[in-house]
Amino acid sequence: MLARRAFVGGSLLTLAALSRAAQNAGSINSRMQGDFAPVHDPCIIKQGDAYYLFCTTSRGDAGGFVACRRSRDLVNWEKAGFAFVQIPEWAREAVPGTKGLWAPDISFFNGLYHLYYSVSTFGSNHSVIGLATNKTLDPGAPGFEWVDRGLVVQSQKQDRFNAIDPNLFIDRDGKHWLSWGSFWDGLMLARIDPATGKRLDEDKPVQLAWRPVARGEPSAIEAPFIIARGDYCYLFASFDFCCRGAKSTYFVVCGRSREVTGPYVDATGRLMVEGGGSIVIEGDARFKAYGHNAFLREGKRDYLVYHAYDIDNDGRPTLRISPIHWTRDGWPRANL
Repeated sequence: MLARRAFVGGSLLTLAALSRAAQNAGSINSRMQGDFAPVHDPCIIKQGDAYYLFCTTSRGDAGGFVACRRSRDLVNWEKAGFAFVQIPEWAREAVPGTKGLWAPDISFFNGLYHLYYSVSTFGSNHSVIGLATNKTLDPGAPGFEWVDRGLVVQSQKQDRFNAIDPNLFIDRDGKHWLSWGSFWDGLMLARIDPATGKRLDEDKPVQLAWRPVARGEPSAIEAPFIIARGDYCYLFASFDFCCRGAKSTYFVVCGRSREVTGPYVDATGRLMVEGGGSIVIEGDARFKAYGHNAFLREGKRDYLVYHAYDIDNDGRPTLRISPIHWTRDGWPRANL
């Protein structure tokens, strides 16, 4: 089972109706307990009767890198160890000065759980995406062991993309794809070999989305996440800036395409490679800058899984899980 990262106008659902629907379903966020902060760049998957969530290594993490949390109900969360005891040596050599592992993505295929992760330094596109695999996510189960498989994608300073924020997607034909990207020329896509989890070829990656900017300004788009629904592939992305605590300005947008390679357009028909993107969710008075989303499908219910900065807790990045409501014309809107 794969799990993991709306539109303002054109819907017959009003915000009041969405709010009532959320109240009827019961707010996960208002009931959340246990160890759900700090959580930054979350990804999620279900194994058996438990949900496992992985996130960017936090400054406060002691004992490892890429923290794992576990819940039986999406409300009560507990720590479940780390994927890494230390940063892999090959990654330290590839990206000198790196101090953590960022933006993981978790998926299951070919009989293994695949954890893609990012290695970089802040503000640089000298970055790599690596891969680790495991037979199980339960630390107490036989065969539990994270095995690092090494390099998947790399970007150098001369490249026009940044190899961070990976997301694995399997299309209707069973082809495996990895999207990634942050700032620079935006979001990219390449084929993955399901037997190895590595890139299938070294062809130039396909550009999925970008935000045109003035000279000298950053193209503030990152964190792709692709899902399939109906006849479309939906590409979620985060616009603007994270990592500034309560001063962050992140928000989540979406576009769709009949092909995983694009072109992706928003609800107004604007191309995402030209800055398009329909709003899925924005921050509120307390929780600022909703972003770097994952997606969870549970039966007929879809959820947006993301982080936000809690201004009542010194801007601490905090896990949030919101139900997604689909408009009649097929656009997602997440309710707080």
